[in-house]
Amino acid sequence: MQKIKNYFKNHKKRNLIILIVLVWYYFSLPKVLFNEPTSTIIESANGKLLGAKIANDGQWRFPKSDSIPYKFEKCIVQFEDAYFYKHFGFNPVSIVKAFSQNLNSNGIKRGGSTLTQQVIRLSRKGQKRTYFEKIKELILATRLEFRYSKNDILKIYTSNAPFGGNVVGIEAASWRYFGRKSKDLSWAETATLAVLPNAPSLIYPGKNQIRLLKKRNRLLKKLVNEKIINKTTYNLAVLEKLPQKPYKLPQIAPHLLQKADNEYQGKMVKTSIDFILQNRVNDIVKTHYDELKQNQIYNIAVLVLDVKTRKVLAYVGNSPTDKAHQKDVDVINKPRSTGSILKPFLYAAMLDQGEILPNTLIADVPTQIASYNPVNFNKKYAGAVSASKALARSLNVPAVRMLQQFGLDRFYHYLKKLNLTDIKYNANHYGLSLILGGAESNLWDISKSFANMSSTINHYDNLQAKYYKNEFIEPSYLANFKADFGKVQAEKNLYDAGSLYLTYKALKEVNRPDSQENWEFFDSSKEIAWKTGTSFGFRDAWAVGTTTDFVVGVWVGNADGEGRPGLVGVQSAAPILFDVFNELPNSNWFKKPFDEFIKIPTCKQSGYRANNYCTEIDSIYVQSIGLKTKPCPFHKLVHLDKTESFQVNASCYPLSKMKHKSWFTLSPLMEYYYKQSNATYKILPNFKQDCLKEAKNVMAFIYPKNYATIFLPKNFNGKVNDVVFRLAHNIPETKVFWYLDKTFIGTTTNIHEIAIHPKQIGKHTITVVDEFGNEIKSLINISE
Repeated sequence: MQKIKNYFKNHKKRNLIILIVLVWYYFSLPKVLFNEPTSTIIESANGKLLGAKIANDGQWRFPKSDSIPYKFEKCIVQFEDAYFYKHFGFNPVSIVKAFSQNLNSNGIKRGGSTLTQQVIRLSRKGQKRTYFEKIKELILATRLEFRYSKNDILKIYTSNAPFGGNVVGIEAASWRYFGRKSKDLSWAETATLAVLPNAPSLIYPGKNQIRLLKKRNRLLKKLVNEKIINKTTYNLAVLEKLPQKPYKLPQIAPHLLQKADNEYQGKMVKTSIDFILQNRVNDIVKTHYDELKQNQIYNIAVLVLDVKTRKVLAYVGNSPTDKAHQKDVDVINKPRSTGSILKPFLYAAMLDQGEILPNTLIADVPTQIASYNPVNFNKKYAGAVSASKALARSLNVPAVRMLQQFGLDRFYHYLKKLNLTDIKYNANHYGLSLILGGAESNLWDISKSFANMSSTINHYDNLQAKYYKNEFIEPSYLANFKADFGKVQAEKNLYDAGSLYLTYKALKEVNRPDSQENWEFFDSSKEIAWKTGTSFGFRDAWAVGTTTDFVVGVWVGNADGEGRPGLVGVQSAAPILFDVFNELPNSNWFKKPFDEFIKIPTCKQSGYRANNYCTEIDSIYVQSIGLKTKPCPFHKLVHLDKTESFQVNASCYPLSKMKHKSWFTLSPLMEYYYKQSNATYKILPNFKQDCLKEAKNVMAFIYPKNYATIFLPKNFNGKVNDVVFRLAHNIPETKVFWYLDKTFIGTTTNIHEIAIHPKQIGKHTITVVDEFGNEIKSLINISE
């Protein structure tokens, strides 16, 4: 010990120099050898390449792989560095041979570098190939051997070696030159790639074919000599042709690649995409695009979600159109006018809050609320229609009336809970038009909402009548995504399972496209709850459908917002929806959440809870909150004479001779339209003449509504036409008298329509009086 102390004491300078050299040697190798940008890569759930985006420096450079293909490892070692696993960073024999050959030729003819040294040289790009540089590489190579294992060094090399042109790394080269993964290459293909880094500027597929062929075959000969491959494999390998030109990398999900590049730039992303399904959906979109573009409709988006896992199974962000029609725009996450696609959310909310029952009658009549005048798509009215049929038929007027009844703020609360991110303003900004497309949303949010609602029903049954706290979550396109539904609880998350089940039951009855007519009569048909939407001006066509296992969302239109005739949800988007569902496995229909339901008596004609006067009773299953709904307002007890020809009362008819009968009767305006399509509807008999003074609410304006603004129409000659006013009366044959302001203008009987030509613009009062003295008024504003 003393001798050692004396040695260090007597050789301080020498020891200091050694220490400095050791410290320099330790820190001589940079922590990060390669910091170049890499391509963003997306793979399907089963590991197939969906697409790749070139790195920011213009190179095809895949992210570092975790493994080296067996064939390439054998080929590159035999070609570049046969003693790779035996040396410690450099090969003295090779160096001596190279030095001797270069000295005799007065130039650098042979390198003698090991694979480890080549890694160092690649990391020190731009350095001249001099003997001094070689010494640096040798020192750094030994340091590299201290830091990494042989396998890791080989991984670094295979990821950063040049393969000609702008191709870097074995994986990029494999896809560019052979169109598949490196592990799937033959021995001949692998040998071709193994010789490329040796001289990438001279030997390039499609050029210098003879030199490339000789190098490849020489390597194959060495492989057979080293007993790595057998003679038969060699004989077959040398017969294989060389690649003639680079392949284009797959672009099977280009818009998902955009999304991944924004979120995981330069990474290898394994997605949840079903490779086969993605290709089939691409084909479906291409087929429909070829047809729709004839009508100048150029853009389509399709999203397929797995309900149980919340993973994306197919992602088509746009159709295969051209740049002039914005083919690179990912429409799935772009805000578009919703049309009628939000109606199921309102229907479910009203069921959830006990505001309606599935068959509750909703008024379907000409409607004006303040300055808002909604109309049905077909511009027809049913007078009254059940809430479920109004949803299935996507009727606009009942939807607006339901929203007005439910409350704009209450419905807005539900939409915010659904996390529809493009609904950014307050409820009053949208008004009642919110339910008909006054707001914007995107295909991602709409589809995820259906998936979340479907999952609520599924989980309710699986959890024995309970709910997950985090049922409404964001889907993911990542393969390793695990949905976190949170804790199990008795309370619903947003909608109760019963409301959603009844909503889907109504949506299952939506009329399908022509190719899907009479679907219910075929055993092979899928039971699908689905909804379409069409925005104002025919700019957006939507179709979203769900089964217990899958949600398919479709949007069709023009990315620039141009409307087109025929751009309607059921015509443009629905056929795509059902074509996609045909590619998906069959699913069972949703299980009925019996624990949410109770059986209650309802009025068959009105759909309300039965009152004492309902004559036909249905017993239906609804949520317990359905008991909160009011009893039937349309059935009442009426008093008739003994012939049942007239209504009577005590002032005009003996009580002992009266007949008391239950009667289903609607308001005058509802009745006017309802009886046109309901032949069994019976109008209340008239009152006896001396009893008529008790009749109330017998008339209603069809047009104009109170406080309406009327623009006087003009014909082709510029002449102002008359305005036709219309009236509904419970007793059609009654004579009524019309007044404009205080001026009498005419009389009508049976058909209560009259043409009026106001001579002055501004405010006017229309007054109608029937022959029994009943009177109604409407204040209007005439404008040009």
